[in-house]
Amino acid sequence: MKPVWIKHAKELATISGENGPRKGKDMSNLSIIEDGSVWIEDGKIAAVGTTEELEKQYASRANEADIVDATGRLVTPGLVDPHTHIVYGGSREKEFEMRLEGATYMDIMNAGGGIHATSRMTREATEDELVEQASRRLDSFAKHGVTTVEGKSGYGLDLETELKQLRAAKRLNEQHALEIVPTFMGAHAVPREYKGNEDAFVDLVIDEMLPVVAEEKLAAFNDVFCEKDVFTPEQSERILEAGKKHGLTPKIHADEIASYGGAELAAKVGAISAEHLLKASDQGIEDMAKAGVIACLLPATALFLREEAAKGRQMIDSGMAVAISTDCNPGSSPTTSMPLVMNLACISMRMTPAEALVAATINAASAIKVEDRAGSLEVGKQGDVVMWDIGSYQELQYLFGVNHVDKVWKKGQLIVG
Repeated sequence: MKPVWIKHAKELATISGENGPRKGKDMSNLSIIEDGSVWIEDGKIAAVGTTEELEKQYASRANEADIVDATGRLVTPGLVDPHTHIVYGGSREKEFEMRLEGATYMDIMNAGGGIHATSRMTREATEDELVEQASRRLDSFAKHGVTTVEGKSGYGLDLETELKQLRAAKRLNEQHALEIVPTFMGAHAVPREYKGNEDAFVDLVIDEMLPVVAEEKLAAFNDVFCEKDVFTPEQSERILEAGKKHGLTPKIHADEIASYGGAELAAKVGAISAEHLLKASDQGIEDMAKAGVIACLLPATALFLREEAAKGRQMIDSGMAVAISTDCNPGSSPTTSMPLVMNLACISMRMTPAEALVAATINAASAIKVEDRAGSLEVGKQGDVVMWDIGSYQELQYLFGVNHVDKVWKKGQLIVG
């Protein structure tokens, strides 16, 4: 593979300096280099600096490289999406119309739709079909500047299908240009056959699912939907603590529909991140800030469900690290556009343009423990880079609802453009 030399970027937003999540006021620091330049070799970043600096360093090797003129362009790290449900079967566009006619998320779910509908279609799909469908979604993510995604199971709700989803994600990670970080979420909903006997399903997740997932090394994280009428805080704690015994780091879907103690539980169990948090209490936000839990906020989901967005501004001002994500899923956020999510983070959660970009790069990477190789442009990290057809990070958030991606590199290989 030839080296890649991206030079003369109007703004090179390196987001360098801290190999971990940025909190509070530090989320405004993009470490921008004007007339910036990046040299990528053997899939990794070998040098970052001004074009003048790299021209001195690599003048004798310029003829070896693919030279990319980024004059007038913004260059950033590849975006990271830390919360997706990318592997699933079927589609649920009819529910969109139902919701517009007045049905709530829980109305649809309790009527056999929602997660239960996708569970049925995912159980019916073959592993090959799941790989094919998810691969198309990954292609779309790449076109929107994303180079790494987290992918959850959770549409099986039985051992066989949960394993099928995770095995599909493993194949995708091996076959597709994008990196997929797997999360086990067997506790995404209570199957209809366990209604009224929820503790028995919790036992199934703990005693039968988790051991196999861990033995086959199919996931890095263990997630649970802690929500009223889904899993109680007590049940969620049991599942997350059991996952920790198998080496799986806890994540938690918390306080999306009602304030239910999920944020507080995230702090208690030492979760790497808590997701959604639309209804998180002030106490929960304070607890997460003290415990160092990353808030993974999903403004596109709030928009799609016509709910008020999470308190992103309050969380940042409290000293928290905030990440953002598409929540790509068939029911409540069928999008692969991280640029749109950044726009919404500014519009609906009062985050600044700089904070939104940090939330979609180094903080998102930290929420899935890939900050050692992704999320910033620093020597030694993967050559995951996006060149945008605009000149500044402010334009990226100001010109909303538009995909400004020009070129995308993953590990130094051009995958878009």
